[in-house]
Amino acid sequence: MNYASIPSPATSVWHLWFVPIRAYALCIVVGIIVACYITERRMRSRGAPRYVVLDIAVWAVPAGIIGARIYHVITSPQLYFGQGGNPVGVFYIWNGGLGIWGAVAGGAVGAWIACRRLGIPLSFVADAIAPALPVAQAIGRFGNWFNNELYGKATSLPWGLKVHAEMVDGKAVPVDGQLFLPGLYQPTFLYEVIWDLGVALLVFLLDRKFRFGRGRAFALYVMAYTAGRAWIEYLRIDQANHFAGLRVNDWVAIVVFLGALIYFVRVKGEQLILTPVADPTDSDGSAADADRSADDESDGIRSAAGDAGDTEADDGAPDDTDAPTPRAHDDDPSAGGGTTPSASAAKK
Repeated sequence: MNYASIPSPATSVWHLWFVPIRAYALCIVVGIIVACYITERRMRSRGAPRYVVLDIAVWAVPAGIIGARIYHVITSPQLYFGQGGNPVGVFYIWNGGLGIWGAVAGGAVGAWIACRRLGIPLSFVADAIAPALPVAQAIGRFGNWFNNELYGKATSLPWGLKVHAEMVDGKAVPVDGQLFLPGLYQPTFLYEVIWDLGVALLVFLLDRKFRFGRGRAFALYVMAYTAGRAWIEYLRIDQANHFAGLRVNDWVAIVVFLGALIYFVRVKGEQLILTPVADPTDSDGSAADADRSADDESDGIRSAAGDAGDTEADDGAPDDTDAPTPRAHDDDPSAGGGTTPSASAAKK
């Protein structure tokens, strides 16, 4: 008996009275919460208002889930259409079947809509979320483990995975009197968990050192993730469509990797920092603005609102003060502290 083998859960759904609590959904929800927390911390450290990540998440999360499901259905249509297919099963996302590339594409569309409404550059959000996404993916992969799915080829490795013969309504059931499939299998879910956490650490450390901007931290995440996804996908034996000898997901990983590499090499830019900028028509409270500007400078941050308030105070025309709105600028040391109506150089 191999005591080092990895067991698979026999239950993936529990019931709270009449409400089913599914492990797959729990893993996704926990992953989203953790990703939002990490992204919030990173965005706030770059000048974003408190909890702005929630304003983005309400658009990005639903769009990401829809995109993930659409990608899965498009790449595995035989499961839902044609002979033996179940079209209604398209909506049973708790049974698994969310494609990461659809999630990224759908989430990007949702985030873009939110950024347009908030006046924040999408690249600012992309760089902030870059190390958070692989952490969420790592947590989500445990949902596949609970579902006894997406395991790899048979193996004799001591850390091989024991897989139940069949899962029905979230419960393991025997097939021909056997509760488990014979032998052990590659724990590809665990390989991806480890790889994803490594990607998150890599992006975090390199971004802290080089201060990537213009979406380059996100491109780095995409390159690192696809490099691992390619060899992990090769180990999997679940049903999948093939093209020219490779699984479709492998081809997608190759194309996406090349696209991210081209973007990373060609696009340059400093890390964006958001600063509050007052309405140019503001003239009330100029002294307070000047004081805030002086305080900010002592902390190493220049406020664009101060100069605007000082200039308009000379006219002596009081007006109502609007709340400052965030604007993005390049964190470029060469800016020398100069200001514009919408941006200033922050020194960190």
